[in-house]
Amino acid sequence: MKSAYQIIRRPVITEKGLAVKENEGTLVFEVAAKATKTEVKEAVQKIFKVKVDSVRTATFQGKERRRGKFAGYRPDWKKAYVRLKSGEKMPEYAQNL
Repeated sequence: MKSAYQIIRRPVITEKGLAVKENEGTLVFEVAAKATKTEVKEAVQKIFKVKVDSVRTATFQGKERRRGKFAGYRPDWKKAYVRLKSGEKMPEYAQNL
């Protein structure tokens, strides 16, 4: 069993991520590629001490990046949308933006 901090890598702080946080009560995280929805749910509940309603995940393929004649790929990554139950206090991880 991985620790909660190995499953949740970092919050995704973008305009879209902050908009769904304010409007829908949903947090957006970059998570470990092999993490399941159940593991993500338990990790968020443990770290932020909130109750999770649902988890949606999306896996992204790494883009090709070039430096002159040399080409490589960015790593694949996984994003999780975590909806909190109604009445839960929203954790503040994106302040002073």
